[in-house]
Amino acid sequence: MVSNEDIQKNIMHSGTSLVGLICKDGVVMAGDRRSTAGGQIVMHKDNQKVVKINEYIVVSGTGGSADIDMLQRIAAAQLKLKELKDKKRPSVKESAFLIGAIAYNNIRQPSMIPFVAGTMVGGLNENGDAELYSVEPAGGVHQIKDYDANFSSGMPYILGLLERQYKPNLTVAEGVKLAIESIKSSSERDTASGNGVDVFTITKDGIKQVSALKAEPNYTENKS
Repeated sequence: MVSNEDIQKNIMHSGTSLVGLICKDGVVMAGDRRSTAGGQIVMHKDNQKVVKINEYIVVSGTGGSADIDMLQRIAAAQLKLKELKDKKRPSVKESAFLIGAIAYNNIRQPSMIPFVAGTMVGGLNENGDAELYSVEPAGGVHQIKDYDANFSSGMPYILGLLERQYKPNLTVAEGVKLAIESIKSSSERDTASGNGVDVFTITKDGIKQVSALKAEPNYTENKS
């Protein structure tokens, strides 16, 4: 039997840095670009982990790359079907609970290779309100009122920084800077994170990718 604690430990060893911030005028979501094998070997240096899956939802993920990719694809299709059936756009909360239900069902299917994916779901409701939810790898869903890093391997470093620097009346512009600093800070200490930063903003004006930073090796001669 696999416990929630075991799942969460596996997630944190998989390698990723994610952050989501609640701002007074919207939501900011960011992630690094490094993809690793077992958190030890860098496999890809340009893997975008924060993805806009439709016109009103952004999903970021940590865990198995294939699991995250499949979860995002299934969620996008299921949300479209729900929209056609109900003749209205699902809310951010409904979207997050749908993704949570997918994760819940997948982790409980008998399998030699268990489903391992934690996500953050940010989006825009039809009334213009932006919301952010954290979905545990076992399927639990929690609305975020301030900030979160899900179960990413960079979480301890990100949360430590945000405990000191986050403020409730943060603007989206300030949130973008803080999100970039959070990913950069975790990349300095977490060997499974790095190689760049992708940042999305969610406001009443819509969803925008406002930053796509790529980290390049920079070697300087030591003249001492």
